[in-house]
Amino acid sequence: MIDVMAVRALVAVSQHGSVISAAESLGYSPSAISQQIKKLEKQAGGALLERHGRGVLLTERGLSMSEQGRRVLEELEQLEVTLLADPSKPSGPVRISAFSTACRGLVGPLIQKLEKEGSAIQLRVVGEDPEESVQRVASGEADLALVHNWNSVPLPIPEQLMVTELCQDRADVLVHRDHPLAQRGSVSAADLLDEWWMATPVGMICHEALMRMFSEMGILPKVRLFDPDFSTHIGLVELGVGVALVPRLGRAELPANVVALELREPAQRRDVKIIYRRSLSASPAINHLVSALKEIATTR
Repeated sequence: MIDVMAVRALVAVSQHGSVISAAESLGYSPSAISQQIKKLEKQAGGALLERHGRGVLLTERGLSMSEQGRRVLEELEQLEVTLLADPSKPSGPVRISAFSTACRGLVGPLIQKLEKEGSAIQLRVVGEDPEESVQRVASGEADLALVHNWNSVPLPIPEQLMVTELCQDRADVLVHRDHPLAQRGSVSAADLLDEWWMATPVGMICHEALMRMFSEMGILPKVRLFDPDFSTHIGLVELGVGVALVPRLGRAELPANVVALELREPAQRRDVKIIYRRSLSASPAINHLVSALKEIATTR
């Protein structure tokens, strides 16, 4: 009989591209993962992996088995949800991945709401950029994620994930109150060509949104500081050393010296979504969290 853990190991290697990364994702040692793969190879009568540089590639047989294995694991998860869950009592651990402003603006209020209800759902939360969150949910490392995509930057989501639209968030340009544009109320990208910017690091989806804001004009913004924390951006705007593009979701009350200007031409909006695996569609805990997040989103 095929060992479920061995199937999980092969699927994890397929998703992460190496035995070491697969081991980290599952919480096992690389040697344990290698032994599970060898067990499958013995049953399959041939190699499932082949070395490629510092990583590995799946053989044709390995690819076929990992794809079938992924479907089996999804069906097993769905069976567990159906058999073990009590629809009237949402409970159990749920692993959430969410971008930082959603952690402040949505997950924080969610935890507060669950505690007031005396809920038996136990949340474990990790803050990550949307692309990493999608990967975590798809690979089974997280159960539910809050993600976003800017109107200028698409976010690919695999077919095995359910998507629930939650809310739309807008980003404003923040300037010091003594800035020449501070009294304008709204600005366009063309008004900001000579500004020094605070930006999230290269590779983050918010950084790409800022870059694309100027792309149609054939220039790149001048970035003075790269930092993933919007609170740092706000603090530096307060010092008058630059401007920043900061979303409204999860944003604290701005300091007296910082003015938010509505951005037009192009407006920067991001759609906030909930994602989870289709195999968890019947989970009372997941459905309760989705309903709670929808309720919270109406107040943001």
